[in-house]
Amino acid sequence: MSIRKASMCLIVLAALVLLAVPSFADSQVRIVRLSQVEGNVQIDRNTGQGYEKAFLNLPVTQGVKLRAKDEGRAEIEFENGSTLRIIPGTVIEFPELSMRDSGAKVTSVKLQEGTAYLTFNGAKDDEFTLNFGREKMVLTHSAHLRVAMGDTDATVAVFKGDVEVAGPSGTVQVGKKQTATFDLADQDKYTLAKNLEKDPYDAWDKQQEDYHQRYLNSSYTNYSPYAYGMSDLNYYGNYSYVPGYGTMWQPYFAGAGWDPFMNGSWVWYPGFGYTWVSGYPWGWTPYRYGSWLYVPNYGWGWQPGGSRLGWNTVPRVINPPRQVIPPQPPATSGHGTIVVGRGPFVTPAGSGIAGSGNKVVIHDASAGLGIPRGSIRNLGKVSQQVKQEGTVTTTVHTMPVRTSSAAAASPAVRGSSASGSSASRTAAPASRASSPRMSSPEPRSAPPPRSAPAPHSTIPHTPPK
Repeated sequence: MSIRKASMCLIVLAALVLLAVPSFADSQVRIVRLSQVEGNVQIDRNTGQGYEKAFLNLPVTQGVKLRAKDEGRAEIEFENGSTLRIIPGTVIEFPELSMRDSGAKVTSVKLQEGTAYLTFNGAKDDEFTLNFGREKMVLTHSAHLRVAMGDTDATVAVFKGDVEVAGPSGTVQVGKKQTATFDLADQDKYTLAKNLEKDPYDAWDKQQEDYHQRYLNSSYTNYSPYAYGMSDLNYYGNYSYVPGYGTMWQPYFAGAGWDPFMNGSWVWYPGFGYTWVSGYPWGWTPYRYGSWLYVPNYGWGWQPGGSRLGWNTVPRVINPPRQVIPPQPPATSGHGTIVVGRGPFVTPAGSGIAGSGNKVVIHDASAGLGIPRGSIRNLGKVSQQVKQEGTVTTTVHTMPVRTSSAAAASPAVRGSSASGSSASRTAAPASRASSPRMSSPEPRSAPPPRSAPAPHSTIPHTPPK
């Protein structure tokens, strides 16, 4: 990584910290990110509507529940870059997401059933509690682990670091490459083994962990308490200095006719109202903080700073071209989800085959939509090819989806009520709902009508029902 790019990243991160801290500290409300959704994942947003289809970049707030069914997998990303991943047959709840007056973040997660992978990168004063059954795990320093709940037992396997688990039978210290097993039918008595029993989903967890480590570390975001979303910015786009405007970030494949609000949805949240949720895989930080700025001969770029709101429910827009209407939340009442453009993106189960890969066509103005993170090496180079040729056919490599027989061997589905299925759950884009959005600037070409699918992504997605 060049010194110039590192300096730009540090400037961006410093601005994010200055923006985020006052707002979060004043409200003591925390919002974390649903950073990956594959296959059939559902969310209960604590609105009284029960479970709904989950999709990428949904805010996760206190009281939210998530469940992964069939071949569903998901990841939740916290402000400091910590991650929690779930696999088929898993249900988790977030009883507490808050902030103390000191600024320390308090997180409580309850694993109701299934298997969760946790990578904890918390600061010294942060409090992170993971509950499963009658056991309680309080994390105080970095660790990477797997927790699995079955009918008659539960296991804690530690890949890195060490943790302390307290329960009815006392407290046990579980170190690196050790596994603690709790007998749920016998007062949660535990045994400690100095080895790790592999799970079919360990490789998937490692792949996701490697992705974050590679792109988060290279941008020095470990120095920031608000690092979530930054690894995606480094993979899917590039920082540059624009004379007269300063440092800006722009996604790859942001060609003519593209604007930042072409694909996404308006989602209602208690206490916030309608919130814009981007459909792009990098679409968290640029819509929650800072501003989108249109620069002639450069296009749309995201710039930190200039907002005192801290956490934006409606993206902020500066210097829009003529005849561009800034995005506004729907005037309609109700707690539903309103789809814009191609809507939210869900990676279909079974879309990737490790080793052989899948051929995809990448169009200019696709802005990374439909490209699984980390699936194409040197995305910047591919972006340059697309600029020259208009489209490029390339191969994406993702982790294989486990068959139902393989998943059955996992502790995640022992005693789970979720039914296994090896079928790919994909669908064509849903019909568009009418809602305010930004129109294309002149003289750039206008996007396709809202009644027809946009042409710049060949990977199917599953919009919410």
